[in-house]
Amino acid sequence: MDSSFYTVKTFVKINTRRFFRDRLAIFFTVIFPLIFLFIFGAMSRGGDLSFKVALINESTNQAAFDYVSEVKNDKLFKIDEKVTTLDLAKQKMKRGEIDAALVIPSNFGEDVNGVASGDLNIVYSPNNEVAAQALVSIETAHFQGKNKQQSQTPDPFTVSVEVLNEQALSRFDYTFSGLLGFSIIGLGIFGPVNVFPELKKQGILRRLHTTPLKVWQYFVSNVISQAVIGIITLSVSFLVAIFVFDLKVVGNWFELAAFIAFSIISIYGIGLAIGGWAKNERQAAPLSNIVVFPLMFLSGTFFPRYAMPEWLQGVSNYLPLTPVIDGIRLIAAEDQHITDILPQVGLIGAWTVVIYIIAFKVFRWE
Repeated sequence: MDSSFYTVKTFVKINTRRFFRDRLAIFFTVIFPLIFLFIFGAMSRGGDLSFKVALINESTNQAAFDYVSEVKNDKLFKIDEKVTTLDLAKQKMKRGEIDAALVIPSNFGEDVNGVASGDLNIVYSPNNEVAAQALVSIETAHFQGKNKQQSQTPDPFTVSVEVLNEQALSRFDYTFSGLLGFSIIGLGIFGPVNVFPELKKQGILRRLHTTPLKVWQYFVSNVISQAVIGIITLSVSFLVAIFVFDLKVVGNWFELAAFIAFSIISIYGIGLAIGGWAKNERQAAPLSNIVVFPLMFLSGTFFPRYAMPEWLQGVSNYLPLTPVIDGIRLIAAEDQHITDILPQVGLIGAWTVVIYIIAFKVFRWE
């Protein structure tokens, strides 16, 4: 038993050293994801020309209906039609899905001294303060224009503000968890898909097969080394995100690292299955693309899944990368623990078992 684990330990060292000596591998695993990080980080910092809002009308007065019509026809606003209550709006603000909620109270538009009046309540989270303050200024100016058309004082239409006391996600928090998912794809799939066919081509795996080395030892050593490499390389992304783009990690770092390592191990099984089965690069490349592209575009890697149609969200829930991205976001940005995300952990675990059974069955030494 000791000799078996000594063999695993030896191959872990060999694989890790080989990776850090490979400049091309370092570029695609570390530098390439950082390029995307800077691009999407800059996009998240840029100001939008529109506001994503929830419009909640609790009034039955004509003035309220007129205001709703004005907002819907204004190109500055992108209204989430699915949000009909303030509680749901607060949940979406907490997840960074909308900028603010425009709440029209039940007494909006009622006559006061023969004049329609009302107070619009704008609810927002601290993470969207810049956008919300701009929104408050715009709506205040809008109602001031209405008030000038009437000579009554005080102003019949006003704007009030409510700031949520809860921790909310910024758009970059959503983007960053997806970018980590992209990096994990690079570590877990692109790496072994390129490495194993090359090792077969050079006859290295065939020579290893003639030694007492067992398949499980080779698998375990590769899995451990890839998890170690992943934690080291993803740490660079975290440092850049924190110091350059002000990423706020509110969750437990140890739990986050453990979850990421578990996720890398799971996704690495896909690359191990493809690279272990393929005889050469011509077989590995198209098969890996068939797997990778649906994961990238349907799991929330670059774009949030809440923007997808509901039926597509339902399908994407069960992809191997979706619980990885969701779990990272829930731990890092929403301060949840491993015990709080057992559905994600369970789904990753189920995929891991299935993937490694397939990888073990289809692995070829040459």
